[in-house]
Amino acid sequence: MVKLWFMPINILLTFIIGSVLGWVVNLITRPPPHLKGLIVGCCAAGNLGNILLVIIPAVCKEKGGPFGAPDVCHTYGMAYVSLSMAVGAIYLWSYVYNIVRISSRRSTKESGVNDHSISKSDIGSCTEPLLSSTKHCLISEDPEVQYALPCTRSETESEVAVSDKIKQYLEKLSRKINLKTVFAPSTTGAIVGFAIGLVPVIRKSLIGESAPLRVIQDSASLLGDGAIPALTLIVGGNLLKGLKGSGLQKSIIVGIVAVRYIALPLTGIIIIKGAHQIGLVHSDPLYRFILLMQYAVPPAMNIGTITQLFGAGESECSVIMLWTYALASISLTLWSTFFMWLVA
Repeated sequence: MVKLWFMPINILLTFIIGSVLGWVVNLITRPPPHLKGLIVGCCAAGNLGNILLVIIPAVCKEKGGPFGAPDVCHTYGMAYVSLSMAVGAIYLWSYVYNIVRISSRRSTKESGVNDHSISKSDIGSCTEPLLSSTKHCLISEDPEVQYALPCTRSETESEVAVSDKIKQYLEKLSRKINLKTVFAPSTTGAIVGFAIGLVPVIRKSLIGESAPLRVIQDSASLLGDGAIPALTLIVGGNLLKGLKGSGLQKSIIVGIVAVRYIALPLTGIIIIKGAHQIGLVHSDPLYRFILLMQYAVPPAMNIGTITQLFGAGESECSVIMLWTYALASISLTLWSTFFMWLVA
């Protein structure tokens, strides 16, 4: 873990740079309000788990590869990918989830305001002013009173104690933060994995040939091996929804593809080469290869799950995933070949 300290920072950089580039795509394409969070999320969050779980074992099995013996490459490679998947899941559900949530709520509020304004205009040509005595301040006939006594907060409200204000703020914050979504199953699994890997007592009791509870590790490994093809089938099922189309602007798809497959990989080369020269990244070529691949992967599939939770941009997300994953076969082939040459 001491040697791998740069990977969480590297993943954070992919999210930050991707978010900035996604914001630029929003400025250029001017999408509807409910799609702005989706575009930023697709540019920021990459598939840091499923894709690498398929690529790294295949690369390690190749004869004459640049990463040494196949068994050693597989052992270290799966460790690097596991950390990448765990950290990526935490960032995804704590950052992208809230970006999409805020975007969907803003679009809902704007549509509600538009509907309210339309309903007010349909009331009719009422010339009599309507004044509610319970919700509005009474207007005095005296001009001096009108100027001297505007509608202000009551004195009792301004004298609320600081502790009460802090309490109200914490209650409001707890209502806004949904801990069930922050601690999603993938995030909870990452936390449990960190606890098992970092606590020596738990690790020795679960991992290894002589571990008394090694049956738990064998069962988890068996389920994990079956989860990879199952997730691939789920990816294919989600992509089929994109074939129906949604009227999404072509410029949005082009912008996301340009960010994920051109701008981010080029930025990643500069960052990783610079970090290696400074000494922030150790010289293991497989480790540097995975750090570079984190900039070139397609958007995370869990973004589709997040859009389904809020019911905003589901069909558009399917179209984006369809095109990005269709082009990923070409992009990943080219970038992975170049990255292998670069680290070797």
